[in-house]
Amino acid sequence: MSVLVVVECADGEVKKSSLEVASYGAQVAAQLGTTATAIAVGHANEANLAKLGEQGITKVLFDAEPRLKDFVNNAYTKLIATAAEQEQAKIIVLANSNIGAAVGSRLSVRLKASLATNVVELPKTDGGQFTVKRGAFSGKAFSDVVLSGDRKIIAVKKNSTEAKHDDGKTAEVVSFAAQLSDADFADAPTQVIMQDQAGGVLLPEAELVVSGGRGMKGPENWGLIEDLAKALGAGTACSKPVSDVDWRPHHEHVGQTGITISPNLYIACGISGAIQHLAGVNSSKVIVVINKDPEAPFFKAADYGIVGDVFDVLPKLTAAVKALN
Repeated sequence: MSVLVVVECADGEVKKSSLEVASYGAQVAAQLGTTATAIAVGHANEANLAKLGEQGITKVLFDAEPRLKDFVNNAYTKLIATAAEQEQAKIIVLANSNIGAAVGSRLSVRLKASLATNVVELPKTDGGQFTVKRGAFSGKAFSDVVLSGDRKIIAVKKNSTEAKHDDGKTAEVVSFAAQLSDADFADAPTQVIMQDQAGGVLLPEAELVVSGGRGMKGPENWGLIEDLAKALGAGTACSKPVSDVDWRPHHEHVGQTGITISPNLYIACGISGAIQHLAGVNSSKVIVVINKDPEAPFFKAADYGIVGDVFDVLPKLTAAVKALN
């Protein structure tokens, strides 16, 4: 019985969330006295796949079908299910990402597997049960869930686990063919399109994010956000009211009804901090809030707060970052 880890790739690189998932899957395998195998999805580079050995993966399956570079639900589901059958994997681990959420539910039906999403800790296997802890109510509560199915699917929340490294260790990359047909790629309505942000940083994968709200007063002032993001090598984001009035594109909207992100650093500029916005960013490791209103709700959730006008603070902050660089 092995553990199968779904590794998402983009532009040849393994996504940060998938490095975390690989490490998590390897630790689950160690708990169970077995090994962890990965199945790569997306635009992968074999040399980078081999480096997954540093996270504890022993073998990586790679299907070179060119149409797998872009996400199509049916094709990815069949690919992962076929790999699970071949490897006799009883546990499948994936990221709680857009792709993971779409594929996980289909896999659970196809493989008749128990599914837990938003998992934040390694499972407990005491007393013959397999129990996972998952976040609920936008991270405000947690629940322990017993997975009783013969097969189990675990979708791991981003930034909930560290990606462990064993430098120099490599995984075996093995050619794999899921025998996908044209019908498997006829799933265009469920394709997920991921767009790069300013500076070419993919927002859901960004480790640093600079975000603006209505306090920026208009799209003509967004250069202040972009300048700081460029200096930091960060992605850019915005609140829902900003995207609603077309100051910024909707794919930059983070929050309960937009993208959920988990960066190491989230800088909120001129955002009041409504609960709907917090739901999309409260998994950030460090939150910095810049707002001239000392009573802004966002300060209650902030690790660091700057009470001041964003038009005064942002240029000074950007200059300080450039000086450090």
